[in-house]
Formats: sequence, C-alpha cells, structure tokens
Amino acid sequence: MTFTCTECGYSTVKWLGRCPECQAWGTLEEKGAGKTSVKTKVKKSSGAKSINQIDSTLAQATTTYVSEFDRVLGGGIVPGAVVLLSGEPGVGKSTLLLDVAARVAKFGSKVLYVTGEESAGQVRLRAERINALEDTLLLAAETDLGAVLGMIEAESPDMLVVDSIQTLASSEIDGVPGGVTQVREVAAALIREAKARSLPTVLVGHITKDGTIAGPRLLEHLVDVVCTFEGERHSRLRLLRAVKNRFGPTDDVGCFDMEENGIKSLEDPSGLFLSRSGSNPPGTCLTVTQEGKRPLLVEVQSLITESAGGQSRRSVSGVDSSRVAMMLAVLSQKIGNISLAKSDVFTATVGGAKLAEPASDLAICLSLASAAIGKSMAAKFVAIGEISLSGEIRNVPNLGQRLNEASRLGITHAIVAHGALRNVSTPQGMRVKECEHVSEAVEILLGSNR
Repeated sequence: MTFTCTECGYSTVKWLGRCPECQAWGTLEEKGAGKTSVKTKVKKSSGAKSINQIDSTLAQATTTYVSEFDRVLGGGIVPGAVVLLSGEPGVGKSTLLLDVAARVAKFGSKVLYVTGEESAGQVRLRAERINALEDTLLLAAETDLGAVLGMIEAESPDMLVVDSIQTLASSEIDGVPGGVTQVREVAAALIREAKARSLPTVLVGHITKDGTIAGPRLLEHLVDVVCTFEGERHSRLRLLRAVKNRFGPTDDVGCFDMEENGIKSLEDPSGLFLSRSGSNPPGTCLTVTQEGKRPLLVEVQSLITESAGGQSRRSVSGVDSSRVAMMLAVLSQKIGNISLAKSDVFTATVGGAKLAEPASDLAICLSLASAAIGKSMAAKFVAIGEISLSGEIRNVPNLGQRLNEASRLGITHAIVAHGALRNVSTPQGMRVKECEHVSEAVEILLGSNR
C-alpha cells in the first residue's frame, strides 16, 4: 500500500500529515499497491542514426503570423513542439490563442481548437468580436481525452490548441479532472500524439493562488516551452514571457495591446508608458527600463503634499516601494534643502508599466526631487542609473541599447553614471552628461535646468 500526494504526486509507503515535496497538509491519500517489478520485453531496435544524417529541416520553426508570439517562441512554433501557456484568470490567454489559431488557419493550415471551459457558442462570439472566423479553424467543446484523440485522428490538423489541460480527463484513469494524476496522464498522452504526428500543440494551464502552474511539477518538464501571460486588469498592456524554451532564448518578451476588438502585437510599446500631454510638470522624469532584451521608455511621476495627519503616507504604483523608500532616504540625507519626513509621497508610472530593475533609481530620485523643489526638468531628458545608499550613481548593463532607444523616440539629453560612456558610443544628436553623485544630477536638472 502506498500514499500519494494529490497536489504534487509524491509517493511514500506510510501516511504523513504533511507532504515532504510540496509542503501541503492533508494531501496524502491511500492508493493500491503497485507491482514491485516489471519485466520489459526487449524489442528490436529501429536503428540509431548518425547525428549528421538527421534532417534538421524537420525542426525548423514556422511562423504563427503573430509577430510578438513568434518573438518569444524564438522565431515561430516548431513542428511537434508542445507549448504550455499560463496566466491569471481573465488576462486574455484564450483571446490570444484564438487570434493565433485564426491567423494560422487564414494561411491555409487546419487548426483544431479544443475548449473545455466554454461552450462552442461562447467561443464563436469571441471569434466574431476579434475577427477570428476562418473555415479551416475547427472548434470543439470537449473534455474527454479519448474524444480529443479521435478528433486528431479524424481531422489530421496542422496545429492543436487545448484550453485548458486541467479540464481534460480520461475515463481510464482514476482521479477527478484537474487532479495530479489526470493532468499528468492527459498531458503525456497529448505530448506523445504531438511528437508522433509532428503536430505543434499549445496547452493552456491554470495557475494556483501563489502564481505557479497547477498540477504536478513534472508537467513543466514534459513540455518544450513554458510561457506566462501577464498584465494588470486596469491596463491594456500584456506581456508574454518564456520561462523555459528548448528552441530559443528565454530573455525576450512579447508585448500585446488588449483592445475591445481583440489583441494585437505591439512592436513599439514605449508610447503606452508616456504621458499624452505635451507639458513637462514638476515631478516627472523619463527612464529606459528593459523587459528581456527590449528597452522601453517609461515616465515616472511623483507628487509630494503636506501631510494632513500625524503620520506621513508613502504610496506607489508600478515601482517597488522599498526602492522608493531608499531614494527618499538618500535625498533627505544627501540633498540639504530636501526634507520629506512630514510629507505624503506618491510615486507612479504611466500606462501600467512596472519598474523592477535598479536602473530606474536615478529617474525615481530625480522625479521625487523635482516634485519636492517644485521645478520642472528640461524637456526631452532621460535618466538612467542605479543609486547606492551613499548617493553614488552606478552604471547599468546595456546602456548603449537604452540610449539608442531614447534617441529613436526623440530624447536629446541624458544623464548617466560617471565613466559609463567608456565603452559606449553616444547616439548622434544626443548630449549625455556623466555624474558621479545624485547631488550633481539634481543640480544639473533642477538647479541650472539645462
């Protein structure tokens, strides 16, 4: 007799209150004893080939006609590849994949779209809204694995989309749909079919409350690509990232714009993160952050008001609260005429952008200083640099790429760390000032306002 965890599939010969693998309580259930030994019949080998005789053209990526989707996958989807796509409920996973399926079908390929969460009528209504109606896009509302495999056999599609893997179940396997055993076996069956038929397959996966993909961890090891689809509900921006990719890099990101009539690729998303007004009020500063390999121009805004109560407030949106607190401490200690101890401070980004890397420290610091002093910065200025607790401005990676992106969008002045331009070529027409300390940057941008 064995005990198996319903969350992660861990097995043990005795019952435990807490699973040693996933640390979940009360998830070990008693299972029947399995065979102690299995004799495998030796089969005649089909013959191994020299690696030089393997046809590499069979593993060439083909486009899905969605540029940002192709970018993250490494140029397109490979025949026989299995892609696992996860994301928060309502972020737009189904909309994205329906658009991808329709674009692939539009150019002559047969696509089978299997939905287990919605009826065929619901998916048809979404397809009408996003203009994804194609004759070679086949739609099936099905939750039985055997029926899905039968459709693959009968239709011989060129691409398969399953939304979602947790809704499929097999009558030959114990367990409820979405359980560890069902998810593992259903995924294994679909992967075997994809490899045998060279059928590119996209599986949608649910996520748990802590943000991880639901089901056994083995699921992420079985598939070829694991992608996450991210985005705030109040923002139009959606980001597609590859956590695992056997066919390309994992340091790139795809940007999408979620509109009323569907979702579209954003090859130049920087415009979403800039203020629409032509004015340059106090408290605003531009920086260039990087999402994967892609530089994005982002505007940081700060507002400082007198505290009405006894305790000052610190509120942030799109930036790390701990980084903002550090910048406030640096300004209060290193800049003599700035005191923010009794003030309410609000810092946010435009367009729902998120600044997580230290390269945005200088822009946050200058935005706070501008709001505190009440002076606007010079127009078309960008600040790029990390700030230490001593107030020193430090260099950041990929500075040349960041400056080129700022120059492309019309920025004519920049401020960076001292010595940062040693191995970096300055874009033509851009004046770049090197500063060693944050006090120098504040003096340049707010004092002389040059």
